[in-house]
Amino acid sequence: MSNPLYDTLFGRHAGKTTPFLHLENGTSLSHADFLARAAQLAHAMASLGVKPGDRVAAQIDKSPDALALYAACAQAGLVFLPLNTGYTADEVSYFVENSGAALFVCQDHRRDEMSALAQTAGAVLETLDQDRGGSLAERADRQSAEFETVARNRDDLAAFLYTSGTTGRSKGAMLTQENLLSNAQTLAELWQFTAQDVLLHALPIFHTHGLFVAVNVTLAAGGSMIFLSKFDLDFLLENMHRATAMMGVPTFYTRLLEDPRFTRDRTQHMRVFISGSAPLLAETHVQFEDRTGHRILERYGMTETNMNTSNPYDGERRAGTVGFPLPGVELKITDPASGDALAAGEIGQIEVRGPNVFKGYWEMPEKTAAELRENGFFITGDLGRIDDDGYVSIVGRDKDMIISGGYNIYPKEIELLIDDQPGVLESAVIGVPHPDFGEAVLGIVVAKPAETPESDQILKNISTSLARFKQPRKLIFVRELPRNTMGKVQKNLLRKEYENYTE
Repeated sequence: MSNPLYDTLFGRHAGKTTPFLHLENGTSLSHADFLARAAQLAHAMASLGVKPGDRVAAQIDKSPDALALYAACAQAGLVFLPLNTGYTADEVSYFVENSGAALFVCQDHRRDEMSALAQTAGAVLETLDQDRGGSLAERADRQSAEFETVARNRDDLAAFLYTSGTTGRSKGAMLTQENLLSNAQTLAELWQFTAQDVLLHALPIFHTHGLFVAVNVTLAAGGSMIFLSKFDLDFLLENMHRATAMMGVPTFYTRLLEDPRFTRDRTQHMRVFISGSAPLLAETHVQFEDRTGHRILERYGMTETNMNTSNPYDGERRAGTVGFPLPGVELKITDPASGDALAAGEIGQIEVRGPNVFKGYWEMPEKTAAELRENGFFITGDLGRIDDDGYVSIVGRDKDMIISGGYNIYPKEIELLIDDQPGVLESAVIGVPHPDFGEAVLGIVVAKPAETPESDQILKNISTSLARFKQPRKLIFVRELPRNTMGKVQKNLLRKEYENYTE
């Protein structure tokens, strides 16, 4: 039997001595060397008793070994669960325990911090560092560079990514080999990626964008990547002439535009700039084209579906839209109340169906049934419209999720922490427009009668339980929160009131 995901994205490059990863230190790693390292890591995990179908949770820094761990999981038939490196131990404990992870891999310096949660979850704890260090790396060093690929089929699970609504527990989106593979092949063809492409990769790889779009598309095309450990403006500018493509979040492009060194000459070698994970301001589109002559290609996706739509590679890339549904993907706008399809131009909820749509939420059949229809259409929670030319626009969200710098932030998690602080009666957390990050987190707080809680102290207290990107930029104290006749807080009014908020 075969293993479609591994065979198609990784295995077909076996024996290639051409560069796959160009590293920041000036060295490169060939396809062959990368696959050898993946095989060593697969052996290392097998020696720990990890079996096909088991979940492997990883909260590790971006590195060639971190990427090889993903390839190793694909080859060994394991379900890969990448976790944001900004998550606190409190946040990580839920993901490891809920997923039933057999193995949890963390940064070496956090071993002591993470040992208790791994033990509680019944997971083996190993470490992996950027410099090829850590206990799992050392174990891999002693293993064979060849591993017999485990047979899997296209319906088998390949990855978990955790997402959430505005209330309740985070949900583990189950992604199959078919979900990942079909999307990678479709995008590689649509965006005309080839083996000659060199992708500037400055995205994190714990996220759909950086891992399942950027990496998988490059692998599907047989190209290579300039692989940065993190976004580095100076490095990007100095090395852009070596690349042909770049994928980024809006923040990347606004940062580039702020630097006078970013000129038309620096982008002459580039073929395409792609943006996603958060809306790109029309102003950024205009400034970028004026500066470089390139028009950014914007697309739309989400954790549960990977990519759904894209502006065309050849044709008009229309600012303020996310283009057309991908080949093989059906998209419709429906009435949130009835589920009936709406006519062109009308605003409603976006539903999608296709091989990219996930299998459901891990051990949450009720949530799955509520958002994934029996006919295969997934209710995205986004509101949008389709114009007369077929372009899709995202106009809002029927949930209160905040997207800041490309990361999803769920207000309820932050509100619970604020509400638990001394002197706080209640709170509402909203996203407000931010020129760099798309949205910034703002906390609206009501104090208990006759009490005057300190904003700075509250922010300090909750910072230990929240990743930095989730922490509110500011807390604003008000007498009461606006409510409708049913007593529900009207966050739409708060967003309207503070839409022009500046720090």
